[in-house]
Amino acid sequence: MTNNTYAGIPEEFVKLEQSKIVLIPVPYDGTSTVQKGSEKGPEAFLNASNNMELYDIETDTEVYQQGVYLADLVEDNTSPEALIDAVHQTTKKYIKKNKFVTIFGGEHAISIGNIRAFNEMFPSLTVLHIGAHAHLRKSHNGTSVNNTCALHEASQTTNLIQVGIRSMSAIEKTIADIDKTYFSHEMAVDDTWIDSAIDQMTDNVFINFSLSGLDLSIMPNTTSPLPGGLFWYETLDFIKQVFAEKNVVGFDMVDLCPHAKQKSSDFVAAKLYYKMLSYKFMDQEVGDDYDNAYDNSKQKNNATKFNDDDEY
Repeated sequence: MTNNTYAGIPEEFVKLEQSKIVLIPVPYDGTSTVQKGSEKGPEAFLNASNNMELYDIETDTEVYQQGVYLADLVEDNTSPEALIDAVHQTTKKYIKKNKFVTIFGGEHAISIGNIRAFNEMFPSLTVLHIGAHAHLRKSHNGTSVNNTCALHEASQTTNLIQVGIRSMSAIEKTIADIDKTYFSHEMAVDDTWIDSAIDQMTDNVFINFSLSGLDLSIMPNTTSPLPGGLFWYETLDFIKQVFAEKNVVGFDMVDLCPHAKQKSSDFVAAKLYYKMLSYKFMDQEVGDDYDNAYDNSKQKNNATKFNDDDEY
């Protein structure tokens, strides 16, 4: 990967010590099956970000001035399990440094690791999954570390809310919490779904954004494209309200599958990422301290079957 900084921002805004935001790229595509190539997603996203205006008209801010540290790539080719563990440990490390941590994949399986880290760090965590596919299988092809299993652990250990779902298996239907699953065909005729979804969230929210959640007309290049997704302004309306009403503790973005001759999806992903940062920090002055609400002196993690004995 040739990018050394996020969006080509000035050197004064890229150092870890001064940055409020951390961006972790995870170029992994080990288990997706419909379209391969999401391991190239982080680089395509960063290249598009380099050609993006950094003034956001809607919020009247330049959020990059809050500082964005581009972390080293998370890569581990020994096994899918090792990769997920590396994502988990890296994400947790930066949360403990009091940063607003964001992750860009890569396929959806990487979310297993970073959701696990956020769930261990923040109490009563809601995972807001925006995407086309439920991805709730307990295992697939003999392993739980698979693209189709990306949200199963979250369904068991967090308050999982799924928005934009339009593909699932019969087995996944038995796992899903239907009252907290917002299907696209129902959202299309129900203008109350935004308020309903937000009402079911706890205070701390992690946004898991699969780009397959967006409509094909604006996001054609994903690992598993499907018709019937969210459009640009309804997406922004929803996530802006989430940021305004809840404490969004971090987010990831996955499933960009870039195409060499059709780069519009790269720019949509870049703009969406920047909009989400803008919503998070729109009411904070550049010089204000950032507090991610993680308190190392108290037990903050939800009930979990995973050990929390790592040290940094």
